[in-house]
Amino acid sequence: MAPIKLTTKEQIVQLLNDFDNFIFDCDGVIWLGDHPIPGSIETIKLLQDLQKTIIFVTNNSTKSRNQYTEKFTKLGLSVTKDEVFGSAYAAATYLDKIIQFPKDEKIWVMGEKGIIEELNDLGYETLGGEDERLNVKFHKDTTPFLPIDPKVGAVIAGLDTNVNYHRLAITLQYLQQPNVKFIATNIDSTFPSKGLILPGAGSIIETVAYASGREPIPCGKPSQNMLDAIVKDKNLDRSRTIMIGDRLNTDIKFGNDGNLGGTLLVLSGIETEENALKHGTPKYYSDVLGVIYDLYK
Repeated sequence: MAPIKLTTKEQIVQLLNDFDNFIFDCDGVIWLGDHPIPGSIETIKLLQDLQKTIIFVTNNSTKSRNQYTEKFTKLGLSVTKDEVFGSAYAAATYLDKIIQFPKDEKIWVMGEKGIIEELNDLGYETLGGEDERLNVKFHKDTTPFLPIDPKVGAVIAGLDTNVNYHRLAITLQYLQQPNVKFIATNIDSTFPSKGLILPGAGSIIETVAYASGREPIPCGKPSQNMLDAIVKDKNLDRSRTIMIGDRLNTDIKFGNDGNLGGTLLVLSGIETEENALKHGTPKYYSDVLGVIYDLYK
């Protein structure tokens, strides 16, 4: 069945009647970089006024949930920490709740502050990450990170805009240890930012995955580990829940694989109308999220 383009008030009213729970991607849907997409904030406020359950799910691991709530505040939205499920939080929760990773073992991070904060909040000690000593050109005889720490039992890798050979080299040393677990916050190949398409976490993680001959366990969209946790935590009725995003292979797949009641693709990020119609996987699509507010008011 071909996706339905949202163009009338009647369609919006039906959408709002059909769904109680709205799960949102952020980048490319609500904002691009630090700039809100026109109409997105007004749409979120409308849903809040209608007392809909709203959950923000992002594959961007560079920010923690606390950092995201601060960003929402700057954009004029009141959002609680519990309404945000980031891939950094999902990866930390996977280690803590699913595999029950011991608190007396350490975690090597190839990524940024968001991952470190979420792990620290759960009581884990981290190494690597944004440590300034990793900014120095790598040499095996001078790096302070060799020999590797035997207490490291896991590697969590995510988007790292400071990635360099030093970080890759040390991460590889840990991944060559067969007992060290390998977790990816997400495996997005790209992400949109201010009119540009930039390399995503998956493009960086693939480097050490290929070098080590290992595949990470992904915790971000479209992994159902994340959706199952959200549904359980919020006690959601899947049939009354819609996933809204800008990517077919992560956001829309996330909702479809999770048997949600609907999916809405917005064209303000990665995908095009041609792709939406060609692949036919979203239930609905629209030019921007703000269409909901504009047509409803």
